[in-house]
Amino acid sequence: MALAGVIWTVQLAIYPQFAAVGREAFAEFHRRYVRGITWVVGPLMGAEVATAAGLLWLGVRGPLLLGSLVLVVMIWAITVAVEMPLHRRLGTGFDATAHRQLVWMNWARTLGWTARTVMVGAWLFNLSAW
Repeated sequence: MALAGVIWTVQLAIYPQFAAVGREAFAEFHRRYVRGITWVVGPLMGAEVATAAGLLWLGVRGPLLLGSLVLVVMIWAITVAVEMPLHRRLGTGFDATAHRQLVWMNWARTLGWTARTVMVGAWLFNLSAW
């Protein structure tokens, strides 16, 4: 659930600022951003996958959980296939086209993690047997 908060912050507050950094300072800024954000999202994404795998291994099923797992796969696929290559392009210097693509494609992850948070929350609520 923490990833939904992180991704909304990145989408609305961090990525839009990339264009304001300035070409001279951008490569260093981007390098520091990637290093810092990796320490935030890396453990969270790892825990997300480990938890999902553990629940599946324990035999936990249900439409909300399985739907949220489909979103995890989609988010990881977009991260690896689209977002990481765009960050590599931006790592060499600001590129307005790559920046626009990064922001646009990140909406899929933003909405995916938001939907997943709702699904997991509903699943946990159902488990509580209120």
